[in-house]
Amino acid sequence: MIKKFLKKRLFFFGAGDKDGSDMALIYIAKIINFHIFADQVYEIMQAFEVTDYKIRSLITGKEFEDTGWLLEAPGENPSLLQSVYAKKHLEVRDDSFGFYKFAGWLPVRRMLDGSSAPVTYKSEKLANVLGLSQLFITVSGWWPEKGALMKTCSFKETEAYSVCARLNESGRVLVVASAGNTARSFARVCSDNDIPLLLCVPEDNTDALWFDEPVKDHVKLIVSRSGSDYFDAIHLSNLACQLDRFLPEGGAKNIARRDGMATTVLSAVTTIGRIPDYYFQAVGSGTGAIAAWEASKRFLEDGRFGNNKMKLMVSQNSPFLPMHDAWKARSRKMLPLDDDLARRQVEEIDAKVLSNRKPPYSIAGGLFDALTDTSGEILAVTNAQARAADKLFRETEGIDLHPAAAVATASLIDACRKKQVEKDAVIMLNITGAGEELFMKGRKLHYLRPSLVFSINPTFEEVNERLIRIF
Repeated sequence: MIKKFLKKRLFFFGAGDKDGSDMALIYIAKIINFHIFADQVYEIMQAFEVTDYKIRSLITGKEFEDTGWLLEAPGENPSLLQSVYAKKHLEVRDDSFGFYKFAGWLPVRRMLDGSSAPVTYKSEKLANVLGLSQLFITVSGWWPEKGALMKTCSFKETEAYSVCARLNESGRVLVVASAGNTARSFARVCSDNDIPLLLCVPEDNTDALWFDEPVKDHVKLIVSRSGSDYFDAIHLSNLACQLDRFLPEGGAKNIARRDGMATTVLSAVTTIGRIPDYYFQAVGSGTGAIAAWEASKRFLEDGRFGNNKMKLMVSQNSPFLPMHDAWKARSRKMLPLDDDLARRQVEEIDAKVLSNRKPPYSIAGGLFDALTDTSGEILAVTNAQARAADKLFRETEGIDLHPAAAVATASLIDACRKKQVEKDAVIMLNITGAGEELFMKGRKLHYLRPSLVFSINPTFEEVNERLIRIF
């Protein structure tokens, strides 16, 4: 009990005061041999502050106080809101803060337990194969050799640790729709930090919900039946969120999700010492690329890391190419796509997480605007290209890749072959998932099983009636 209390005291709202109660906490930490040294405990408690920020509308430029879970500007046309941080110069704390070393540019009220930050290093072997002199790889995953310690092996942890640290303790159940990786990350973070959670996932993707420890009972999973896709899971989550007890996480509209993902760029820029010329990432919704664009603009305002615009080079897994096709047509609107055809295309791709049929592409501040501003590009990658890229990355860099990260690597390989990037350009390759095989080796895995299975198009009445049974 004391250990659990101490963990909550240290990691929730971290700031303490110099009285006897804090001294007692430090003494308890010594007694029970807590995972960080007692003198570091007090230092972290004093150093962490609730981040000072406002929220800006892209339509009117108005700024708002964050009332707790603001996802849209009141009375305005739809747009992605953006956070505006009081500190224009990013201050990076030491690694003892984990993910929250970047808290100055995160909309967070507290620190959660168990986090790890993305890690950036300069490539040698892969860079040599590709003929690149300044290739920097940002890894989110499990690779202790590089200092990457994300137990879900995915950069979706950055979303979960940011979103949940923005969350007030309202007693409502957070609802997250996912194609797999996001659900695994939110489940782990919410389980470890006692946050009620409802996950909505396609039934065919539940094999992605593996964990090294059992997930606690306040995390529940419901699924749309076999043959459904990510869009169907989103529809299911939307129905659940019509009930007062449930709180929509918000997806791309949640500033905390995007700013959490942006820590990959914060890691890269502060490691390299300048804004990269090119940014490579595979995209399903494009939210990570939007976040990268927003982070690069903050660094331009910071002024210490150069004045070049970082060109977005994002990729999709063929044959599922809805954003690729719209961008090639230079259309802000997504092109028509038959639902059944889309589901068949999703079945074919290796990178199932890249399967969002309703991405934040057209909305103001979305991917179309990010690509336009940076003169960016969307590239198409086949399964065969991604598998070859995974093999090359293992041989050169020494770690296994998640299929989405293999798609991103394949797009870089192809761009080098087509001479779409200069050999001496500063390039950031965002490896959004790595080390699953390494992490699983020798470990007993636990899977989160669904509490309820719904049809592809359930009614609100059905969702309402059945959810009451599990909550």
